[in-house]
Amino acid sequence: MKKLIGLFIFLSANCFAADIPDYITACADCHGENGISSDSDVPIIAGASDIFLSETMVAYKEARRLAIESKYRHGDTERPATDMQKIAKDMTDEQIEEIATHFASLEFIPAKQEFDPVLAEKGAKIHDIRCKKCHEDGGSSVDDDSGILAGQWTPYLRASIKHFRSGERAMQKKMKVKVDQLDDDAVEALLHYYASQQ
Repeated sequence: MKKLIGLFIFLSANCFAADIPDYITACADCHGENGISSDSDVPIIAGASDIFLSETMVAYKEARRLAIESKYRHGDTERPATDMQKIAKDMTDEQIEEIATHFASLEFIPAKQEFDPVLAEKGAKIHDIRCKKCHEDGGSSVDDDSGILAGQWTPYLRASIKHFRSGERAMQKKMKVKVDQLDDDAVEALLHYYASQQ
C-alpha cells in the first residue's frame, strides 16, 4: 500500500510539472529551480507578491525598466545572452499573470551569504528610519508589493541601488528622496542587514 501511495505522489508531481507552460519553466534557466537563484547577480523571484512580479514584467515588456544582459545559467548555456526586455516583449498579459501567480505561490528561500554583524546592526537602524514604511518587516514583507529585500542576493541589490542612484533605473519620487539621503556607508550597512536575514 505504501508503495502505491508513493507511486501516486510521484506520478501526480510529474503530471503537475508537465502542466507548467514552457514560458514559466524557462525562467529557471536564469533564476534557478523554483525561482531560487544560485547566482548572486540574479534575483530570487520565488515568494514575491504577484502584483510586484506582474508589474515588473510589464515594465520590462514596455521597456520602462533597465534590463541587464545576462548569459543563461542553466540548461543550454551556449545560447546567446539575453535580457528581461527581450524575454518579456512578446508575452501576453495572460502569460505575465500566470508567471506572477506561479512564482508568488512558491516559498522564498534566503540566499546563504556572508555579512558583517556590526554593519548589519547599523543597517537595521537605517532601515527602520529610511526604508521601513515601504519595506516592512525588515524588508521581508510580501504584502507591501515592493519586492523582498531581506535575504536577497547582495550583489544583485548593490547593482540595483547603483542603477537607482545613477538614474538608469526609474524610481518613485518618495523612494528617490530616501535613496538620495543615503551615503555609501549607509548603503553598505543596509546591504549587510538584508544579507543577515537568513
